[in-house]
Amino acid sequence: MARDRFVPDFDPDCGDAPLTAARHDIVIGRWQGLRDLLYVTGPDWRARGHRVRLLAHACASGSTAESWLAAEPHNADAHVLWAATETARAFNLATAADRGVPIDQRRVDAAVLACLRATDAYPEDPTPWISLICVARLYPSGVRRQELARWWDELHRREPYSMEGHLQVLHYYSARWHGSHDLMYDFARDAAGVAPPGSPLPVLVQHARVEEFRHAVDAAQGRQASVALARHWNNDGAANDVRRTWQRWIMGRTDTGVAPGELRDLGCLTHAACLAGVQDVAAALLGMLGRRATRTPWSYTGDPEKQIVKWRKELRLRG
Repeated sequence: MARDRFVPDFDPDCGDAPLTAARHDIVIGRWQGLRDLLYVTGPDWRARGHRVRLLAHACASGSTAESWLAAEPHNADAHVLWAATETARAFNLATAADRGVPIDQRRVDAAVLACLRATDAYPEDPTPWISLICVARLYPSGVRRQELARWWDELHRREPYSMEGHLQVLHYYSARWHGSHDLMYDFARDAAGVAPPGSPLPVLVQHARVEEFRHAVDAAQGRQASVALARHWNNDGAANDVRRTWQRWIMGRTDTGVAPGELRDLGCLTHAACLAGVQDVAAALLGMLGRRATRTPWSYTGDPEKQIVKWRKELRLRG
């Protein structure tokens, strides 16, 4: 009997079956499934952030979030989701706009106000503060340093080791937005240095490498990549960073499962390990993930499925 060909599972919900069911409700315009999902999620901030982020992207093209808020104006979860949805809409407009054409700042302001209302509605929740830091990137010159610091302090007080919160700050500090490569890497390494064992924060260094690559590709404007860019992923520094993240994060974990909310970050580390040639780490990570996969950051370096299949074959992993 022929062996089944390995095919990665790019489930957009990262294996979160309750989230998938709730997203089906959005398709038919029902908001009750969203309410029930966020209620049972409770203060599991990692799972909550993952679910709110993906629900918001699904709600951005419809009116489900508004329908829920209109039906239950005092529901804190409805305010949090609406704020995240307004943030997703603002980013959708920014993505659709031609490069160099400013986004309508009224939409950005509206998203910020929605986020601030959500912080009042659910004071304990770090999620609206993450949305605020996210939408801050859309101002042409960013936001005032004092304002960003205040939002960061509010987030840090609620969830000091928030992976999503740190990632949004890293994006803000990147050269593609309102900072520089040096500022971005300094932030990533500082966060990794204070993270407790088992925290995913060390993978911020790999996320920073992805951001640097994307900035370099944008700067090339379609021209053939230079030799230096080709070496971006495979050098001693990249390999050493992969091993440090592996030691601090994966070797420090107390559980062996892969939660939906950490699949994106595991995928980022796996991509970095493969391209840096750290074969033992790459093989272990691919084994942890099995068929589960995310398209990014693989999509920045080629076809995601072809690359994952290639690396599994080279590392002699069975399907």
